[in-house]
Amino acid sequence: MIAKHNLTNGHRDLMTPGRVGLWLFLAVATMVFAALISAYIVRMGSSDWHSLPKPGLLWVNTAILLLSSAAFHWALVADRQGHIRSVRLGVVAGAVLSALFFVGQVWAWLVLQKLGYFLSANPSSSFFYLLTAVHGAHLLGGLIVAAWTVRTRERFQLFVTYWHFLTAVWVVLFALIVLT
Repeated sequence: MIAKHNLTNGHRDLMTPGRVGLWLFLAVATMVFAALISAYIVRMGSSDWHSLPKPGLLWVNTAILLLSSAAFHWALVADRQGHIRSVRLGVVAGAVLSALFFVGQVWAWLVLQKLGYFLSANPSSSFFYLLTAVHGAHLLGGLIVAAWTVRTRERFQLFVTYWHFLTAVWVVLFALIVLT
């Protein structure tokens, strides 16, 4: 089981350095994605903007990422209840689903390239690759850190918060891509 969280006077210590650091990082990441989304929306108005086809695989990838987030959350709840087997199963399921999402995103890139939509084909292509690459880099970073996080409950809680953030960012990016 993941180590117990530190208690102070019977209450959780809400302002740990890890939590402050995570929320500062999430604030910065939010600003990065907000800037990219703003640039995307502004650039969409240009005459050289030609929307990309939307591979159906993006829908599958989105479902996979939502499931990975749910699996990590399930593991966190199972840990709070002391169900170590469920914790392990949730972490493994979340990691496998996350890796599948990443592979699926690369596959979507290959599908678009086969259709002739390369990075420099038009601004829409460039933004698609940029947005998905930045999200993918955050995802890979999260997976690398995940192995370190399961050692304590607080770190695992922070990781799950981060993962839910990545999932929410992807849902926003996916909606933007599909609707434009």
